[in-house]
Amino acid sequence: MAQITIRQIPDEVHRALKAQARAQGKSAEALARNILRRGLFPADRARPGDMLRSIWKDADFSDASFERDCSPIDPASFE
Repeated sequence: MAQITIRQIPDEVHRALKAQARAQGKSAEALARNILRRGLFPADRARPGDMLRSIWKDADFSDASFERDCSPIDPASFE
């Protein structure tokens, strides 16, 4: 997973984050991750891929046949 450093957080925000985390029995880091996640992906907002999944959710592929093309591939020529 990626890491991020956030500088210049106001003291009152840092204190409130630590106090709220302590009250929930979590670390300030875990609480900050949850706050970011909820802010970026609210439960009532469609997530990436939801529309695409909804197009195919009722599709029936039971009689579909997908055959692999096993023909040889010509190598690239750079001349």
